[in-house]
Amino acid sequence: MEKPTMAKATATRGKMSDAQKSALTKHMEKHKKKGMSASEMKSHRMKMMSRMRRGMSVSQAHKDLSK
Repeated sequence: MEKPTMAKATATRGKMSDAQKSALTKHMEKHKKKGMSASEMKSHRMKMMSRMRRGMSVSQAHKDLSK
């Protein structure tokens, strides 16, 4: 099986839509209220963004992180 090249891998990723951005912001507000530290927030947000750029929803990305 052929490994995807870097150009091929980045081509499947797109920019986040405004709807995705607002959904992620709302998701992060919940974590902020629960007391997540700033460094944990940044790490979680970056992980979520990478998955959401691949087309996952907020809930799918969050489930994927908890695996």
